[in-house]
Order: sequence, then structure tokens, then C-alpha cells
Amino acid sequence: MNASTGPVTAEAAKELVRATVTDWHPRLVELSHDLWDRPELAYAEHHAAAVIAGVLESAGLDVERSAHGIETSFVARLGPADGPDVIICCEYDALPVIGHACGHNVIAAMGVGAGIAAAQVAGQLGGRVTVLGTPAEEGGGGKIKLLRAGAFDGAAAAIMVHPEMGEVEYVPFLAADSLEVTMLGQESHASSAPWDGINALDAVVSAYVGLQMMRATLHVDEKLHVIITEGGAADNVIPGRASARIRVRAGNAGRLAELKRRVEVIVQSAASQVGCSVDQRWRGNYLEMINNKTLAARYRANAELLGRSFYPPEMVPVEMAGSTDMGNVSHVVPAAHPVIEICPIGVACHSPEFATWARSEKADEAIAGGAAAMAMTAVDIWADAELRSAIRSEFEAAERADFDTAAPAHFVVGDPQL
Repeated sequence: MNASTGPVTAEAAKELVRATVTDWHPRLVELSHDLWDRPELAYAEHHAAAVIAGVLESAGLDVERSAHGIETSFVARLGPADGPDVIICCEYDALPVIGHACGHNVIAAMGVGAGIAAAQVAGQLGGRVTVLGTPAEEGGGGKIKLLRAGAFDGAAAAIMVHPEMGEVEYVPFLAADSLEVTMLGQESHASSAPWDGINALDAVVSAYVGLQMMRATLHVDEKLHVIITEGGAADNVIPGRASARIRVRAGNAGRLAELKRRVEVIVQSAASQVGCSVDQRWRGNYLEMINNKTLAARYRANAELLGRSFYPPEMVPVEMAGSTDMGNVSHVVPAAHPVIEICPIGVACHSPEFATWARSEKADEAIAGGAAAMAMTAVDIWADAELRSAIRSEFEAAERADFDTAAPAHFVVGDPQL
């Protein structure tokens, strides 16, 4: 690494990180395309974690693979251990069937670029940069496990940038949890002895109908989604087992808890109506995102210096909000999760069309902008003690959830997305 060796001003440091991102941009695009070509599901991102770690090592960062007890995580660091630590999060898991339809290949490339660029000046500004590999965002709770392992302890800030259909400094990510339900009845021949059967599918369908009726009572920032995952194996056998997955979201963890209680009542009632027993277990909360607006505003200012244009945050309606395990991070350290434009308005994330845009020239161009803006924001944090104080003061004043209530339950490889 050809980092500066003497003291450096913030302005000079920003020029250097911008030049570094420009130099590395072809390699970052190559990395993004490589990940896009080989999508991997939660906790199975072996190729992605290895190739990202290799790029960071080639840039001179100290890399620990299989970090914090997670095989597909990594940590790359540079700068003094006692300096303000800016953690840049890389996501790189994909979705079942539709691959990188959330653009995590772009997130990873931006994070790598930001880390390499910031590392050029971290020592001269007395700061530390940490590029953290955070697997399994798509329902696997990777950042939750990393939080519990201490990966974010003592950080001055954590930041990542997500591709989207527009540029916004912060968006209203919701608290979320998912309930796995299995109804257990009794198999019987559907024609010869239906009276001997207890139809588990009927119980699931009854719960589905009740939950759809519940949707009519939800507030604008409360959401409910249901899929039936198992309904029987033969049409001439009354199914003795049927399953569903129910996802709920709300504006904060407290209101989410009340929605979860209502869902449980409906599920239990449906089981009782049919005569089934029921096994139900929540998978583990994703908390709402506490956007550190001081940090987000500094990212926006740097991105605007690069020529990027933003929509005002109030133009993003809560009706369009999703959820992320970065929300859990934001309850523990000051965090920002801005979004960057890679596609036209109207292209929905988690769609095949969005996956195509995640490997487009527009996405490739966004990699440079997001990487440079994050690295420039790290420079500001290291160079400006008053900014660090303001970021921390806002974080301390925020109403945060008890993190212990958000323990992951049983996240596994191949879990569907949040």
C-alpha cells in the first residue's frame, strides 16, 4: 500500500482517497461482476468471502478470514488500534432463484473500494478503518451474530451504502421478524376414510385467511406477508402436516412485539378450529434502523461533492420500506445506511429486473461514487473531533431497543430475504 507517510490535511486526504478509488475502479467492477456471476446464499458465500478478502489483502490491509466464528465473514483493518474506528460493512449474499436482485455485489465492491481508499490516510489522520464482511443479510441475521461476537465494539461509526432506484441519505427501514408455523394433523385416505383425517392444510389456510383479514387493521408502517411452504404431497391423502412462513414489520420493536402477539393468537385459533397441534417459532428480530442523521448528512455532502444528486428523505414513503440487520447495528453504534442510484425509478429491488441493473454500467459507475463518498466521510470523522462528538451525542439521545430482545433464533443457509 502506498499510503501517505506524513501528516495530511482533510482536504488533501479526500483528494487522495478519490484518486485511489479511481485507480482501483476497474478492479472493483471486476469484483462486482465476479460476485454477480456466482451468487451464493446466506452463510454459504464461500467464494465471495474469499475473493473479497483476497482483494483487500492485495491492497495491504491486515485480513482475518472466518472472523468472529463465522466461516464466511472476514475483518480487514489498517490504522492505529486506539484511533476512532470507522467500520465499513460489506454484504455479499444473494437471493434464492433471482441471484443478486438486492445488489449486494455492488455493496461489497463499494465497501472494498472505500476501505482501500480510507486505508491510504487512516494512519496519518490517527484513525482506523475496518472493512467487515457481513454475510447473510437476506434473512440470516449475519450482523446480529457479529454484534454478539463483539465485531462492532467501540466503533466510532458504521456505514454501508445500498443500491436503489434513487439517491437518499437515509430511509425508514422497519423492524421485522418471521414466524415459521407447522400444523400437525393426521393423514388419511382422502376418499376412503376422510373422517379419520385431521387436515393440517385446512389449519394453515384458515390461519392465512385470518391473517389477511388482520392486514386491513394495520397502520401504514405495519406490514404482514404470508406464504404457504408445505401443503401435502399427494392429492388423495389428507395432509397431516402443513407449514407457512409469516413475516411482520413495524416502525419499531415495541409495536412489532404487539403484532407478533396478534399473529400468534390467529395461528393458535386456526389450529384449534381444525383440531391440529401447532409448532411455531420466531426466527429473531431485525430492529428498525436508527439513522444517525449527522453521519448521513456528512455522507451526502461528500457524495454531492462528487456530483451525485439526492432526493429529500421525506420523498421515500414508509409504505416502501424494507428491513435490514443494519438496523440492529444502529442500536449499538452510530450508523448510516444511505442508498445510491443504479436503476430508473420504478425498478423494484428483489426483482429479476433489478438483478440485471446490478450488473449494469450504471451500477459500475455507482461503485466509484459510493466508495469515494464513504472514504471521504471516514476522513471527516478522523479529522473532525467536533463531528465525532455530534455523531455520538445524537446516538446517545436516540431511543434504542434492548439488543438482548433481538437474538437470532435459527437462521440457516438458504433462508429467504427480509
